[in-house]
Amino acid sequence: MRKFSLLILFLAVSVSVAIAQDNGGVKGKVRDPKGDGIGGATIIARQSGKDVKSTNSDSKGNFELAGLKPGLYNLVFDKTGYSSGLMYNVEIKNNKIRDLGDRLVLTVDQGTQVIIKGSVFDQNGRSIGGAKIGIEKVLNNGSTKKIGSGNASYSGEFTFKFPEGATKFRITASAKGVSASREVEVDNAAIYRLAITLNLDK
Repeated sequence: MRKFSLLILFLAVSVSVAIAQDNGGVKGKVRDPKGDGIGGATIIARQSGKDVKSTNSDSKGNFELAGLKPGLYNLVFDKTGYSSGLMYNVEIKNNKIRDLGDRLVLTVDQGTQVIIKGSVFDQNGRSIGGAKIGIEKVLNNGSTKKIGSGNASYSGEFTFKFPEGATKFRITASAKGVSASREVEVDNAAIYRLAITLNLDK
């Protein structure tokens, strides 16, 4: 009886191993538009509207999702702060891990960003194109930390984007030796607008 039980157990293990070997999967890399890997992204294999299996990308954006039965799957790529990605009708074959490469790009979801949009004008209300723009974070002790810089467009406009979070920013515009600053407090994801006037007659 004991030998018979062991035989059944051996057969059951053998069958499960054989089934596992008949399964396939996918692998690849999830990255942002700059080419950097996105760690912690969720990859879901979906079939007939149901989530079959999922995994997460590692710190470099690489992932492997194995144990899928042969067939066609829709793959969903999701990460907080990014727009979701979707690949339709990805074919999975027996005993093969399909390499999707690094073409899986997730764009930043602007709904989870603080976006600061501004304009630079002179004392007469004319746009100042090419003005130098610097942005600093105002710390709790009143000191500041430089976190970005750039130049206004030909129409005097500029934009900075940051992750969501409560922060106070100081934006400084400079042109022809004249500078002026504005501060803006942000508390959640939204578009914050401001205007900076430079008195170029000084």
